[in-house]
Amino acid sequence: MKHKIFAANWKMYKSPADTQKFFQNFLVIPGDSTLIFFPPALCVNHAIEATSSTHIKIGVQNIAATAEGAFTGENSASVAKEMGCQYALIGHSERRSLFQETDAMLNQKAKLAQSLDLHIVFCVGESLDQRKSNQTKSIISEQLSAGLAGLKNENLILAYEPVWAIGTGITASPQQAEQTQKEIIEWLNANGFSGVPVLYGGSVKPENAKELISQPSISGFLVGGASLNPESFAQICQA
Repeated sequence: MKHKIFAANWKMYKSPADTQKFFQNFLVIPGDSTLIFFPPALCVNHAIEATSSTHIKIGVQNIAATAEGAFTGENSASVAKEMGCQYALIGHSERRSLFQETDAMLNQKAKLAQSLDLHIVFCVGESLDQRKSNQTKSIISEQLSAGLAGLKNENLILAYEPVWAIGTGITASPQQAEQTQKEIIEWLNANGFSGVPVLYGGSVKPENAKELISQPSISGFLVGGASLNPESFAQICQA
């Protein structure tokens, strides 16, 4: 069975106390899968402390595009690494849409993360309008070309998140997900990123995880809402 990766994006949910309580109740999955948690920045230290005796990896949801400077409210990649983070989440649809992060900016962030030996989970995906107008492949190809320019394929994970299926309760069918993920893998193989795993993210739940994870091009999940509950996330990881 292919090695699987399960990443939890908690977004701006959970306090430090909530974080500690979660890991007290989370059934740690055996070490044949990679487990990554992206807690809110103010909870990162508590997550690292709570998981120090496990194989769980902790990442930061956002990093600045520059190493340091007068950038109020930003997260320093080097400080995140010093705290014990091993991963950085880059290019999530909420960062792209709500904070107007461009492909060029995301590329800067990814290059900085790689220079610090941080692992990257790089997100791509299309909107509902783009899917309806048959632009999925071209939009994602553009995001990949600009976002991954100049990067190495080491310490890199891709995550396909159909924007229309995030927080909406709508999930791409296993066939839809597989088709797009297969196209992403084809692009990666043709552009020097062979072997980079591709996760699926978009309203993954315990009820649909087994059918989704059985698709050959899906190497794991990037999970939002369902990762906030220790029981439901454990069920997803055990699918």
